[in-house]
Amino acid sequence: MSMVIVKGNAFQKMFLVVLGVIIMTAGMSRAEQLAPPVAKIEPKVDTIFGDVLIDNYHWLRNRGSKEVLDYLKAENEYTQAMMAGTEKLQKTLYEEMVGRIKETDLSVPVKEDDYYYYYRTEEGKQYRIYCRKKGSLEAPEEVLLDLNKLAEGKEFLSLGVYDVSPDHQLLAYSIDTTGNEKYTLYIKNLKTQEILPEKISNTSDIAWANDNRTIFYSVEDAAHRPYRLYRHKLRTEPAQDPLIYEEKDDAYFLSIGKTKDKRFLILSLGSMVTSEAHVLDADNPTGTFRVIHPRQHEMEYSVEHHGNKFLIVTNLNAKNFRLVEAPEDNPGVANWKEVIPYSYSIKIDDIDVFKDYLVVYERVNGLKSILVHDFRTGTQRYIQFDEPVYAVYGGQNPDYNSEWLRFTYMSLITPRSVYDYNMATHERILKKQTEVLGGYDPNQYTSERIFATARDGVKVPVSLVYRKGITRNGKNPLFLYGYGAYGVSMDPYFSSSRISLLDRGFIYAIAHIRGGGEMGRQWYEDGKLLKKKNTFTDFIDCGDYLVKQKYTSHDKMVISGGSAGGLLIGAVLNMRPDLAAVAIADVPFVDLINTMMDPSLPLTVIEYEEWGNPHKKKYYEYMRSYSPYDNVGHHMYPNLLVEAGLNDARVQYWEPAKWVAKLRANKTDNNLLLLKTNMGAGHGGASGRYDYLKEIAFEYAFVLHCLGMDK
Repeated sequence: MSMVIVKGNAFQKMFLVVLGVIIMTAGMSRAEQLAPPVAKIEPKVDTIFGDVLIDNYHWLRNRGSKEVLDYLKAENEYTQAMMAGTEKLQKTLYEEMVGRIKETDLSVPVKEDDYYYYYRTEEGKQYRIYCRKKGSLEAPEEVLLDLNKLAEGKEFLSLGVYDVSPDHQLLAYSIDTTGNEKYTLYIKNLKTQEILPEKISNTSDIAWANDNRTIFYSVEDAAHRPYRLYRHKLRTEPAQDPLIYEEKDDAYFLSIGKTKDKRFLILSLGSMVTSEAHVLDADNPTGTFRVIHPRQHEMEYSVEHHGNKFLIVTNLNAKNFRLVEAPEDNPGVANWKEVIPYSYSIKIDDIDVFKDYLVVYERVNGLKSILVHDFRTGTQRYIQFDEPVYAVYGGQNPDYNSEWLRFTYMSLITPRSVYDYNMATHERILKKQTEVLGGYDPNQYTSERIFATARDGVKVPVSLVYRKGITRNGKNPLFLYGYGAYGVSMDPYFSSSRISLLDRGFIYAIAHIRGGGEMGRQWYEDGKLLKKKNTFTDFIDCGDYLVKQKYTSHDKMVISGGSAGGLLIGAVLNMRPDLAAVAIADVPFVDLINTMMDPSLPLTVIEYEEWGNPHKKKYYEYMRSYSPYDNVGHHMYPNLLVEAGLNDARVQYWEPAKWVAKLRANKTDNNLLLLKTNMGAGHGGASGRYDYLKEIAFEYAFVLHCLGMDK
């Protein structure tokens, strides 16, 4: 509904409509090496706040129509033709990437009761094979689910739920075969290998009751919002399943889970800024859920259970969250007792609970830390990490009674490493480090974290990795990645694919810009709603700082982001088209106003609290001022690769398609502008591991080609 805002009398409005068509047509006739597809113009006029708005490419929303599919296919053919000269390079890059992975491999087994659960991969096969052994690791293998068999004859396959019943006899799993994130739930008898007759469509998540016969599951509405909770008894007709709860507020998502000690089922309801939890004794599936504390606007909390108390992480009077406990029988806020107080400098991300230990995942000055608290002695201890730039995540820890904590550690140069840490003795055991084949030596690389100064004086962290020996002379190619939304932290993770850039002289950088959660809750709040532009200016300032410090130059810089990070790239390109020589926008959320004006689309209503509600004038005007699609200018843009998924349920395919069409009609340069739509996938791209590496190889080939490094 937006694009050109036209004000004035009817004659003026008609004149500007015609002028817009003339400008578009002039842009389409521009000669390039190979004429790109032309998106025809069918002006559509809407009114809001008394202004006429023109969206010349609204027709691209006609999903499934022949003209739309033909247009997308034509764009793909154009992209393929323009990249034909890089096919050898793509093959080389792909072979490099495959050559670094151990194709036949095994995950670290996770012990739960008398079983060891793990998955493995086999050379030449796209997907995981999920298995277990009973009693010991030397026992015979039992294959629970082979995704390769399920994927036979299918272009796409994604595993959603994978949850074994408490008695280990049944497996609940869900599958999506289109990429649109609509999952179908199946139940498998692991003893007989029988798939039970019930099949439940459009599910989100599930939880087993302790009777091993009852499953609670959530389903989604037409906008992909999980909103209903049902109870299902095995071998009964799903159509007869009783509805347990329905969330009627479109701004809330519903989910179902279970406490670590398996005592309670937890029904969680949450918007972007408010949450509410209900609990049910897992031994009494036909009982009634009871609320922990009724929702209060902008109050968030999550629940675990220990002994006879609930442990609750909350932001009530604590922007960076604090930990409280509440009695099992009366857990309302009036009875909350503080366990870990609020800290201005430390944010509590999550907790894990064991019988004798509490594990707290914190974030301090942009880096994650793990604090282990002993319930018996009251003592606490941090697990130490040596590298200046790293990422650490909690692993699978299903055994409530264990004194061993499993976590995953990695950095920009250290591959994914799975550790077991004894919380009593403080012993740390490396269980497995992902092998990187092909002669990778981490000692040949270095990583660092620097702070760029934003225009308002704020220090923005930037994580860097590069091959040792690089000179800061302003001549290095640099790949700058950013996201900056939803409070999500872009931790410095390891990527074996990235080595193909590092070994060609690239510096790889992650800008930890506002809107993310790296520096605490305030960092997030300073990059959302009416402060969203901080995200874009932070990214620009990080890029300029890297140039000023002679890590790179603007004509050697590549910028990249996906989804909400694609909105970042789109906004930055309009604000500073000279920032970089190359840009990649993966499934970019660029048609901000149109999407947020349409509550029928997935995620729209719940995200009013992230971007603002454009039905309100102040938010509309602010969002309109940076929305990438609305602000495409008649000027030069860098080389740009835009990627989309036809079945994407989060960022509809038409957003990148419309954006590219408008860019083609307006940009004044002859730089490459390519749209690549995966016609059989969704938001996450290709589902198979080999197909995924081919997509990365394509992106890197585009980058190297545009920088003249493809020879």
